[in-house]
Amino acid sequence: MAALERLRPDHAPALLVFERENRAYFAASVPDRGDAYFAGFEERHRALLDEQEAGTVHLHVLVGEGGEVLGRFNLVDVADGSAELGYRVAERAAGRGAATAGVREVCRLAREEYGLSRLTAVTTLDNPGSRAVLGRVGFGAVGSVVLDGRPGTSYELDLAYGAE
Repeated sequence: MAALERLRPDHAPALLVFERENRAYFAASVPDRGDAYFAGFEERHRALLDEQEAGTVHLHVLVGEGGEVLGRFNLVDVADGSAELGYRVAERAAGRGAATAGVREVCRLAREEYGLSRLTAVTTLDNPGSRAVLGRVGFGAVGSVVLDGRPGTSYELDLAYGAE
């Protein structure tokens, strides 16, 4: 059974494998991270852990029974009781409820552990899976955005009502 874990230093090797193995899959629906992301992965991982320690981000990985990373569920730009949710799930775990379960759990953590009251999220219009996950969990569409030149929608969730 997979478990959502707060990002730690020892997650780095499995996280890099996850990002490499799913790069093309992710690029079909979200902006590609670029070669520099992979070249500087170790430094970036350490920097993200520093940001997490400072409380400006809350980062999580969905870890499978064998220690493999199956997804990322991150809260970034934490300030004034709100944060932006971002997530991605491995191609092999897609369509099995992992994204919905992970988003629900990170929403619970946002409310109960991190004291947040509002989350935002954005996705492209050509990513129906992500739009469906956000809707199932209770996010409501609040506007239009452009992500890396692609049309998208911004969403919001009031955590006082909880994730559905």
